[in-house]
Amino acid sequence: MVMHWLITGGCGFIGSSLIQQIIEHDRKARIRVFDNLSVGTREDLAEVCDFIELSADEIKANPICESAVSCQLIVGDIRNVEIAQKVVVGVDVIVHLAANTGVGPSVDNPRLDCITNVVGTFNMLEAARLNNVKRFVFASSGAPVGEVEPPIHEELAPHPVSPYGASKLAGEGYCSSYSRTFGIDTVVLRFGNVYGPRSKNKASVVAKFIKQAIKGKVLEVYGKGDQTRDFIYIKDLVYAIELAASKPGVGGEVFQIATSAETTVNEIVDLLVSTLAEHGIKNIEVVHAETRLGDVERNYSDTTKANRILGWKNQTKLINGLKDTAKWFLSRLHR
Repeated sequence: MVMHWLITGGCGFIGSSLIQQIIEHDRKARIRVFDNLSVGTREDLAEVCDFIELSADEIKANPICESAVSCQLIVGDIRNVEIAQKVVVGVDVIVHLAANTGVGPSVDNPRLDCITNVVGTFNMLEAARLNNVKRFVFASSGAPVGEVEPPIHEELAPHPVSPYGASKLAGEGYCSSYSRTFGIDTVVLRFGNVYGPRSKNKASVVAKFIKQAIKGKVLEVYGKGDQTRDFIYIKDLVYAIELAASKPGVGGEVFQIATSAETTVNEIVDLLVSTLAEHGIKNIEVVHAETRLGDVERNYSDTTKANRILGWKNQTKLINGLKDTAKWFLSRLHR
Protein backbone atom coordinates (compact mmCIF):
# COMPACT_ATOMS: atom_id res chain seq x y z
CA MET A 1 0.00 0.00 0.00
CA VAL A 2 1.28 3.44 -0.92
CA MET A 3 1.71 5.53 2.22
CA HIS A 4 0.39 9.10 2.27
CA TRP A 5 2.34 11.08 4.85
CA LEU A 6 1.82 14.46 6.49
CA ILE A 7 4.96 15.73 8.20
CA THR A 8 4.65 18.90 10.26
CA GLY A 9 7.94 20.75 10.47
CA GLY A 10 9.07 18.76 7.46
CA CYS A 11 11.55 21.38 6.24
CA GLY A 12 13.61 21.09 9.42
CA PHE A 13 16.53 18.86 10.32
CA ILE A 14 14.57 15.79 11.41
CA GLY A 15 11.76 16.29 8.92
CA SER A 16 13.94 16.63 5.84
CA SER A 17 16.09 13.69 6.96
CA LEU A 18 12.94 11.60 7.41
CA ILE A 19 11.67 12.56 3.95
CA GLN A 20 14.99 11.62 2.39
CA GLN A 21 14.85 8.18 4.03
CA ILE A 22 11.16 7.59 3.22
CA ILE A 23 11.79 8.25 -0.47
CA GLU A 24 14.87 6.00 -0.44
CA HIS A 25 12.80 3.17 1.05
CA ASP A 26 9.61 3.72 -0.97
CA ARG A 27 9.71 5.61 -4.25
CA LYS A 28 5.91 5.51 -4.43
CA ALA A 29 5.38 7.26 -1.10
CA ARG A 30 3.51 10.54 -1.21
CA ILE A 31 4.39 13.23 1.33
CA ARG A 32 2.80 16.50 2.35
CA VAL A 33 4.88 18.93 4.39
CA PHE A 34 3.26 21.50 6.69
CA ASP A 35 5.80 24.06 7.87
CA ASN A 36 5.84 27.74 8.82
CA LEU A 37 9.47 28.07 7.61
CA SER A 38 10.57 29.59 10.92
CA VAL A 39 13.59 27.26 11.00
CA GLY A 40 13.73 25.03 7.93
CA THR A 41 13.50 26.52 4.45
CA ARG A 42 12.29 25.67 0.97
CA GLU A 43 15.93 25.21 0.03
CA ASP A 44 16.39 22.64 2.81
CA LEU A 45 13.43 20.66 1.48
CA ALA A 46 14.68 20.93 -2.10
CA GLU A 47 17.93 19.24 -1.05
CA VAL A 48 16.08 15.98 -0.39
CA CYS A 49 13.15 15.95 -2.82
CA ASP A 50 11.31 17.64 -5.65
CA PHE A 51 8.15 19.36 -4.44
CA ILE A 52 5.29 21.59 -5.46
CA GLU A 53 4.08 24.36 -3.19
CA LEU A 54 0.35 24.68 -2.63
CA SER A 55 -1.90 26.85 -0.52
CA ALA A 56 -4.20 25.07 1.90
CA ASP A 57 -7.14 25.96 -0.35
CA GLU A 58 -5.54 24.17 -3.32
CA ILE A 59 -5.28 20.78 -1.59
CA LYS A 60 -8.66 19.43 -2.70
CA ALA A 61 -7.81 20.18 -6.33
CA ASN A 62 -4.43 18.50 -5.88
CA PRO A 63 -5.01 15.26 -3.90
CA ILE A 64 -1.89 13.82 -2.34
CA CYS A 65 -2.59 10.46 -4.00
CA GLU A 66 -2.52 12.09 -7.45
CA SER A 67 0.47 14.37 -6.87
CA ALA A 68 2.80 14.60 -9.84
CA VAL A 69 5.83 14.70 -7.54
CA SER A 70 6.63 12.89 -4.32
CA CYS A 71 6.14 15.92 -2.05
CA GLN A 72 3.76 18.84 -1.52
CA LEU A 73 4.63 21.84 0.63
CA ILE A 74 1.98 23.87 2.42
CA VAL A 75 3.36 26.89 4.27
CA GLY A 76 1.36 27.52 7.42
CA ASP A 77 1.32 27.28 11.20
CA ILE A 78 0.05 24.48 13.43
CA ARG A 79 -1.55 27.17 15.63
CA ASN A 80 -3.95 27.99 12.76
CA VAL A 81 -6.99 25.74 13.23
CA GLU A 82 -8.44 26.29 9.75
CA ILE A 83 -5.24 25.39 7.90
CA ALA A 84 -4.55 22.44 10.20
CA GLN A 85 -7.95 20.98 9.25
CA LYS A 86 -7.21 21.29 5.55
CA VAL A 87 -3.69 19.89 5.36
CA VAL A 88 -4.62 16.48 6.77
CA VAL A 89 -7.10 15.64 4.01
CA GLY A 90 -6.16 12.41 2.26
CA VAL A 91 -3.26 11.36 4.49
CA ASP A 92 -2.75 8.01 6.23
CA VAL A 93 -0.28 9.05 8.90
CA ILE A 94 0.73 12.30 10.57
CA VAL A 95 4.27 12.72 11.91
CA HIS A 96 4.08 15.74 14.19
CA LEU A 97 7.55 17.27 14.46
CA ALA A 98 6.68 20.99 14.43
CA ALA A 99 7.33 22.52 17.84
CA ASN A 100 8.97 25.20 19.88
CA THR A 101 12.06 23.22 20.78
CA GLY A 102 14.54 23.39 23.61
CA VAL A 103 14.68 24.33 27.26
CA GLY A 104 16.16 27.81 26.74
CA PRO A 105 13.44 29.20 24.44
CA SER A 106 10.74 27.81 26.73
CA VAL A 107 12.25 29.60 29.73
CA ASP A 108 12.55 32.85 27.76
CA ASN A 109 8.96 32.71 26.47
CA PRO A 110 6.85 30.06 28.23
CA ARG A 111 3.59 31.37 26.76
CA LEU A 112 4.79 30.92 23.18
CA ASP A 113 6.08 27.47 24.11
CA CYS A 114 2.67 26.51 25.50
CA ILE A 115 0.63 27.82 22.60
CA THR A 116 2.88 26.20 20.00
CA ASN A 117 3.44 22.85 21.66
CA VAL A 118 0.16 22.31 23.49
CA VAL A 119 -2.43 24.08 21.35
CA GLY A 120 -0.56 23.26 18.13
CA THR A 121 -0.47 19.55 18.99
CA PHE A 122 -4.15 19.62 19.97
CA ASN A 123 -4.99 21.24 16.61
CA MET A 124 -3.24 18.46 14.70
CA LEU A 125 -4.84 15.69 16.77
CA GLU A 126 -8.27 17.21 16.33
CA ALA A 127 -7.69 17.53 12.59
CA ALA A 128 -6.67 13.86 12.53
CA ARG A 129 -9.89 12.90 14.36
CA LEU A 130 -12.15 14.89 12.05
CA ASN A 131 -10.49 13.49 8.94
CA ASN A 132 -10.23 9.85 10.05
CA VAL A 133 -6.42 9.71 10.10
CA LYS A 134 -5.57 6.51 11.93
CA ARG A 135 -1.88 6.91 12.86
CA PHE A 136 -0.32 9.90 14.62
CA VAL A 137 3.38 9.93 15.59
CA PHE A 138 4.29 12.58 18.15
CA ALA A 139 7.84 13.82 18.66
CA SER A 140 8.47 14.18 22.39
CA SER A 141 11.64 14.04 24.50
CA GLY A 142 12.98 13.05 27.90
CA ALA A 143 12.04 16.50 29.23
CA PRO A 144 8.54 15.51 30.48
CA VAL A 145 10.10 13.09 32.97
CA GLY A 146 12.30 15.80 34.50
CA GLU A 147 14.96 15.35 37.16
CA VAL A 148 15.03 11.63 37.97
CA GLU A 149 17.69 9.01 38.50
CA PRO A 150 18.37 7.67 34.99
CA PRO A 151 17.95 5.65 32.91
CA ILE A 152 14.62 7.13 31.85
CA HIS A 153 11.96 4.60 30.96
CA GLU A 154 8.32 4.78 29.97
CA GLU A 155 6.84 3.91 33.38
CA LEU A 156 8.45 6.75 35.37
CA ALA A 157 6.09 9.35 36.79
CA PRO A 158 6.71 12.66 34.97
CA HIS A 159 7.88 15.73 36.89
CA PRO A 160 9.03 18.24 34.23
CA VAL A 161 11.55 20.88 35.23
CA SER A 162 11.24 23.28 32.28
CA PRO A 163 8.20 24.78 30.51
CA TYR A 164 9.36 22.80 27.45
CA GLY A 165 9.06 19.56 29.40
CA ALA A 166 5.60 20.59 30.64
CA SER A 167 4.38 21.39 27.12
CA LYS A 168 5.66 18.09 25.75
CA LEU A 169 4.02 16.26 28.64
CA ALA A 170 0.72 17.92 27.74
CA GLY A 171 1.17 16.73 24.14
CA GLU A 172 1.77 13.19 25.38
CA GLY A 173 -1.38 13.45 27.49
CA TYR A 174 -3.49 14.54 24.53
CA CYS A 175 -2.07 11.68 22.44
CA SER A 176 -3.09 9.22 25.16
CA SER A 177 -6.60 10.65 25.37
CA TYR A 178 -7.12 10.66 21.60
CA SER A 179 -5.97 7.06 21.46
CA ARG A 180 -8.25 5.89 24.29
CA THR A 181 -11.30 8.01 23.46
CA PHE A 182 -11.25 8.39 19.68
CA GLY A 183 -9.30 5.31 18.56
CA ILE A 184 -6.45 7.13 16.81
CA ASP A 185 -3.26 5.07 16.86
CA THR A 186 -1.05 7.65 18.53
CA VAL A 187 2.60 6.74 19.07
CA VAL A 188 4.78 8.94 21.27
CA LEU A 189 8.53 8.87 20.61
CA ARG A 190 10.72 10.44 23.27
CA PHE A 191 13.82 11.47 21.34
CA GLY A 192 17.26 11.63 22.85
CA ASN A 193 19.60 14.47 21.81
CA VAL A 194 19.51 14.19 18.04
CA TYR A 195 22.56 15.06 15.95
CA GLY A 196 23.85 14.41 12.47
CA PRO A 197 24.21 15.80 8.95
CA ARG A 198 21.66 18.46 7.92
CA SER A 199 21.51 19.91 11.46
CA LYS A 200 22.75 23.36 10.43
CA ASN A 201 19.80 25.16 12.05
CA LYS A 202 19.85 23.11 15.23
CA ALA A 203 20.87 24.89 18.45
CA SER A 204 21.71 21.79 20.52
CA VAL A 205 25.20 21.02 21.67
CA VAL A 206 26.74 18.99 18.80
CA ALA A 207 25.65 21.24 15.93
CA LYS A 208 26.26 24.41 17.92
CA PHE A 209 29.80 23.45 18.94
CA ILE A 210 30.78 22.33 15.43
CA LYS A 211 29.51 25.57 13.90
CA GLN A 212 31.26 27.67 16.54
CA ALA A 213 34.55 25.78 16.18
CA ILE A 214 34.56 26.14 12.39
CA LYS A 215 34.07 29.90 12.81
CA GLY A 216 36.90 30.10 15.34
CA LYS A 217 34.59 30.97 18.22
CA VAL A 218 34.92 29.93 21.85
CA LEU A 219 32.89 26.89 22.92
CA GLU A 220 30.79 27.78 25.95
CA VAL A 221 29.81 24.88 28.21
CA TYR A 222 27.02 25.46 30.72
CA GLY A 223 28.09 24.61 34.28
CA LYS A 224 30.89 22.15 34.89
CA GLY A 225 30.09 20.12 31.77
CA ASP A 226 29.45 16.95 33.74
CA GLN A 227 25.74 16.97 32.87
CA THR A 228 24.87 13.95 30.76
CA ARG A 229 22.72 13.37 27.71
CA ASP A 230 21.86 10.51 25.37
CA PHE A 231 23.03 11.42 21.85
CA ILE A 232 21.28 9.66 18.97
CA TYR A 233 22.30 9.77 15.31
CA ILE A 234 19.69 11.08 12.88
CA LYS A 235 19.49 7.99 10.64
CA ASP A 236 18.74 5.76 13.62
CA LEU A 237 16.08 8.20 14.78
CA VAL A 238 14.21 8.49 11.48
CA TYR A 239 14.16 4.71 11.17
CA ALA A 240 12.33 4.62 14.51
CA ILE A 241 9.82 7.13 13.13
CA GLU A 242 9.23 4.95 10.07
CA LEU A 243 8.55 1.96 12.29
CA ALA A 244 6.23 3.96 14.56
CA ALA A 245 4.29 5.13 11.50
CA SER A 246 3.78 1.69 10.00
CA LYS A 247 4.05 -1.10 12.58
CA PRO A 248 0.68 -2.63 13.57
CA GLY A 249 -0.41 -2.86 17.19
CA VAL A 250 1.57 0.03 18.70
CA GLY A 251 -1.22 2.59 19.04
CA GLY A 252 -1.28 4.33 22.42
CA GLU A 253 2.33 3.45 23.22
CA VAL A 254 5.25 5.61 24.35
CA PHE A 255 8.83 4.73 23.40
CA GLN A 256 12.22 6.04 24.44
CA ILE A 257 14.27 6.51 21.24
CA ALA A 258 17.90 6.97 22.20
CA THR A 259 21.03 4.85 22.70
CA SER A 260 20.89 3.71 26.34
CA ALA A 261 24.30 5.37 26.79
CA GLU A 262 25.18 8.27 29.09
CA THR A 263 27.64 10.85 27.75
CA THR A 264 28.78 14.03 29.47
CA VAL A 265 28.96 17.34 27.64
CA ASN A 266 32.69 17.42 28.40
CA GLU A 267 33.10 14.04 26.67
CA ILE A 268 31.25 15.35 23.62
CA VAL A 269 33.51 18.40 23.53
CA ASP A 270 36.64 16.24 23.73
CA LEU A 271 35.44 14.00 20.90
CA LEU A 272 34.53 16.98 18.72
CA VAL A 273 37.83 18.74 19.38
CA SER A 274 39.82 15.65 18.37
CA THR A 275 37.59 15.03 15.32
CA LEU A 276 37.89 18.60 14.07
CA ALA A 277 41.65 18.58 14.68
CA GLU A 278 41.87 15.78 12.09
CA HIS A 279 40.50 18.30 9.58
CA GLY A 280 42.91 21.06 10.53
CA ILE A 281 40.68 22.95 12.97
CA LYS A 282 42.87 23.21 16.05
CA ASN A 283 43.40 25.36 19.17
CA ILE A 284 39.71 25.33 19.98
CA GLU A 285 39.05 27.29 23.18
CA VAL A 286 36.51 25.94 25.69
CA VAL A 287 35.11 27.99 28.60
CA HIS A 288 32.54 27.27 31.29
CA ALA A 289 29.51 29.49 31.97
CA GLU A 290 26.73 29.54 34.55
CA THR A 291 24.40 26.57 34.75
CA ARG A 292 21.30 27.13 32.58
CA LEU A 293 17.88 27.37 34.22
CA GLY A 294 15.64 24.36 33.61
CA ASP A 295 18.43 21.94 32.67
CA VAL A 296 18.51 18.47 34.20
CA GLU A 297 21.86 17.07 35.34
CA ARG A 298 21.60 13.49 34.10
CA ASN A 299 19.60 12.18 31.20
CA TYR A 300 19.80 8.92 29.31
CA SER A 301 17.23 6.33 28.31
CA ASP A 302 16.40 2.67 28.62
CA THR A 303 15.33 1.66 25.10
CA THR A 304 14.33 -1.93 25.97
CA LYS A 305 10.67 -1.33 25.14
CA ALA A 306 11.42 0.10 21.69
CA ASN A 307 13.60 -2.91 20.95
CA ARG A 308 10.98 -5.39 22.19
CA ILE A 309 7.82 -3.90 20.64
CA LEU A 310 8.97 -1.73 17.72
CA GLY A 311 11.88 -3.97 16.78
CA TRP A 312 14.14 -0.93 16.84
CA LYS A 313 17.68 -0.56 18.15
CA ASN A 314 20.31 2.14 17.83
CA GLN A 315 23.01 1.16 15.31
CA THR A 316 25.49 4.06 15.10
CA LYS A 317 28.45 4.47 17.43
CA LEU A 318 28.82 7.99 18.79
CA ILE A 319 32.31 8.62 17.41
CA ASN A 320 31.25 7.51 13.92
CA GLY A 321 28.16 9.70 14.00
CA LEU A 322 30.16 12.71 15.16
CA LYS A 323 32.72 12.21 12.39
CA ASP A 324 29.97 12.05 9.76
CA THR A 325 28.36 15.17 11.19
CA ALA A 326 31.63 17.11 11.24
CA LYS A 327 32.38 16.07 7.65
CA TRP A 328 28.97 17.31 6.53
CA PHE A 329 29.47 20.73 8.12
CA LEU A 330 32.99 21.01 6.70
CA SER A 331 31.82 20.02 3.22
CA ARG A 332 29.29 22.86 3.30
CA LEU A 333 32.04 25.24 4.38
CA HIS A 334 34.22 24.20 1.43
CA ARG A 335 31.31 24.56 -1.00
